Amino acid sequence: TECVSGCVCPEGLFDDGRGGCVEQKDCPCIHNNEWYSSGDKIKVDCNTCTCQKGVWKCTEDVCYGTCMIYGSGHYNTFDGKFYDFDGSCEYVATQDFCGDKNSSGSFSIITENVPCGTTGVTCSKAIKMFLGVMKTLSNRRASQLPAILEVIPDTKKFSEMTVGLYLVIEASNGVMLIWDKKTTVFIKLSPDYKGKVCGLCGNFDDKANNDFTTRSGLQDNNPLNFGNSWKQSPMCPDVTQEIQPCDLKPHRKSWAEKECSIIQSEVFKICHSKVDPLPYYEACVHDACSCDSGGDCECFCSAVAAYAQECIKAEACVFWRTPDICPIFCDYYN
Repeated sequence: TECVSGCVCPEGLFDDGRGGCVEQKDCPCIHNNEWYSSGDKIKVDCNTCTCQKGVWKCTEDVCYGTCMIYGSGHYNTFDGKFYDFDGSCEYVATQDFCGDKNSSGSFSIITENVPCGTTGVTCSKAIKMFLGVMKTLSNRRASQLPAILEVIPDTKKFSEMTVGLYLVIEASNGVMLIWDKKTTVFIKLSPDYKGKVCGLCGNFDDKANNDFTTRSGLQDNNPLNFGNSWKQSPMCPDVTQEIQPCDLKPHRKSWAEKECSIIQSEVFKICHSKVDPLPYYEACVHDACSCDSGGDCECFCSAVAAYAQECIKAEACVFWRTPDICPIFCDYYN
């Protein structure tokens, strides 16, 4: 409609988004606000994507899905939807008993959430895994005391091992549970379960916009309505509002923001273009404000570790622990 002064690329060349002009075959691609040159490769889940003429071309391998539950009620579904839900009850994390009430399934994983701190936020205290038998992984209290593990051996159904800080339970039906014996749980499912599961971890159909499917099969936009529908006992009260612990404990806010700033700092710079740090930073501040009855540093460390874990999945390895920040005995000097 009108002339705008400035430079344009000569005919046959294209703006490369970085102040230069290139031929179409050399057009760059963008991912998480970062530019990649033609021919560059990135990893997305278990697939490799290659930049070709400004468009990503990806392999089409079917990947394992991972749901993460950590800290004070933070959920990252199999399809990558990040949300908060603070309910004090037992909830279905994921199961393949979906749809018809009489439908059959092979597994169910239940999370028991209890208040942690005085602000009303909740943490996962126990995980129950039903695989024909029941395994219960629990903490003695919501505070950071040694964990209790109830073992009902059935070697045909699952194997159990300790890997570093984590307890890993792998079932023969393609379900894996990884637990740090505190408040972080990873649930991994084989591709066979795509679109066949339900619960707080979503439906694993590669679409994040329909993850809030309630127990009755309806889609909801409100995480509170969605979360309430998956409680195990009708006697538990519904969650009616999202708790903002930093508003309730304003004296903790500046400490929380200062500590959690490591997520957005140079330490994690290599990861920022691969995994958006903002939701993890906000979750960290939320947790650091809410843990006001002991375990302050534990809550902060779990929140940073959750982001570090996502960075590792995206092939951005970050060494963030030091003798002063969330040390693990011998790790730094090893």
